[in-house]
Amino acid sequence: MQPLKNLTVVTFEHAIAAPFATRQLADLGARVIKIERPGGGDFARGYDERVRGMASHFVWTNRSKESLTLDIKHPAAANVLKRLIEEKADVIVQNLAPGAAARLGLGYDTLSAVKPELIVCDISGYGDDPERPGPYRDKKAYDLLVQSEAGFVSVTGTDEVPCKAGPSIADIAAAMYAYSNILAALLQRSQTGRGQRIDISMLESLTEWNSYPLYYAFDGAEQPPRTGASHATIYPYGPFPAGDSATVMLGLQNEREWASFCRNVLLRPELVDDSRFGSNSKRVAERAALRQIIVDTFASLTGAQVVERLEQAQIANARVNDMRGVWEHPQLRARGRWTEVNSPQGVLPALLPPGTWNERPRMDPIPALGEHTDAILAELGYASHEIATMHAEGVV
Repeated sequence: MQPLKNLTVVTFEHAIAAPFATRQLADLGARVIKIERPGGGDFARGYDERVRGMASHFVWTNRSKESLTLDIKHPAAANVLKRLIEEKADVIVQNLAPGAAARLGLGYDTLSAVKPELIVCDISGYGDDPERPGPYRDKKAYDLLVQSEAGFVSVTGTDEVPCKAGPSIADIAAAMYAYSNILAALLQRSQTGRGQRIDISMLESLTEWNSYPLYYAFDGAEQPPRTGASHATIYPYGPFPAGDSATVMLGLQNEREWASFCRNVLLRPELVDDSRFGSNSKRVAERAALRQIIVDTFASLTGAQVVERLEQAQIANARVNDMRGVWEHPQLRARGRWTEVNSPQGVLPALLPPGTWNERPRMDPIPALGEHTDAILAELGYASHEIATMHAEGVV
């Protein structure tokens, strides 16, 4: 049986951080009931139309969920929420604006007074602790903004141009800490019988991920430079051109690999004892000179020949894949990492969640907006005429 098979998560979520966290729980078998606004739903549904008319972000983060449309600000919604949470919910996840859940009666203090075993996970940009709100509590916190605040953008890109990460890395960091904290809270509840509140901040999550450059700049030291696709503080580690215009990504981690690289790839054994390159720190300092040596050597070789030398020398290397290359990646295919999920627009390919499983992860359909509304209301005991009235009055 999937480990969270008997767990029910009720989520008030939009965009990426909370939906990605709850999708991980759904992968483990949890029932995830997603509360969406009638008419529009999660605004990430409208980001683009790249997946047969559906949004790429939404397809990625919302499989295996049930969609219940409910106007949580409508007076008649309060009773629905009360019954849903008291009768079904083990975990509440929300990433509404700071303070919004509490104003709607969905804060931990209110809910735990009625249901002490409930776990409530609040995800926000800068944290939502009433005792320590901080000056940024109510600032809008989109992914790129938090990438900037956490210092990530300052160490990413080239010397001329700072860059963001391609994926929504601040959202993803917060999602994964929400996920792991919820799992820890479930373990603790199994021992104590009580739930707890979890306060997840995008800023704190991404700052943790950014801690290597943070410590590199410790005590006022200069931070790592922006070096494009090359590593800022290890060299050579990055992309290099071959003579046929191919680009080869390679990386060295220690002095043994440096010696092998000089002897078997560059065919320049004398460089092993060259004082300019006698340690990683020295190679970083002499980055320009060393790069020229490497580029000059590779200029007479094709990309395939460079890779052949690197493989024989046991030097790490990789292709710089575009998205088509990832879809067709031979390793993912050989390991059977692709499966399928259904959706309102038919069957779609989907990557299996990372990890190994005694039982396959849950890979149920991506929900249409409000697809499960009537079924969930009926499950809560509402009669068909009551459900029809809710629809007529815009409650659901």
